[in-house]
Amino acid sequence: MQIPRRFPDWEFPFAVALICVVAAAWGDIARELLRYDRPAIADGEVWRLLSGHFVHLGYQHLALNLAGLALVWFLVGRRFGTRQWSLLATICIAVMSTAFWFLDADMHWYVGLSGLLHGLLVAGAMRGIPSLPWESVTICILVAAKLAYEQLVGPLPGSELAAGGAVVVNSHLYGAAGGALSAIVLYIMPTHSTPPGKENP
Repeated sequence: MQIPRRFPDWEFPFAVALICVVAAAWGDIARELLRYDRPAIADGEVWRLLSGHFVHLGYQHLALNLAGLALVWFLVGRRFGTRQWSLLATICIAVMSTAFWFLDADMHWYVGLSGLLHGLLVAGAMRGIPSLPWESVTICILVAAKLAYEQLVGPLPGSELAAGGAVVVNSHLYGAAGGALSAIVLYIMPTHSTPPGKENP
């Protein structure tokens, strides 16, 4: 059995936070240019499929998502290394944007990091099941319960007020699905053997 990392690498969340903060500093200009915008994407502005996940409604929304990023890292950040987290994020975003395009045709625009955060949390929890089963399964159950509530009832009470705007609950569902898929992809990918007593990055 591979030994979980003792401490998380912080390069990935730092890079994500930096991108979000820089985009926020440009205000409405960046938001209009970078958000997921279906009509603009249809006109060829395909970068929005990626960039829309790193811009926010405002500083309140940004602060909420960065706090969520720190919480995710505290819970599961040590489960993967920087390169693996980067691959996981890429898969999650690809799944989310594809789902937006084909399943949510009536959604004209979207911004925010929360869908990706759900994906990273699910991927990290799934990775920890063999070595930290109780902690990891508990996280998975709580995320599943939250997603079920959002799909059946709507956004959690107070979440729209905290974000400063409407919450797209499907982004959380698609992000979690992307996280589960990416965890499976990394599980089946061939990896180098880990010497006894050494931690796998």
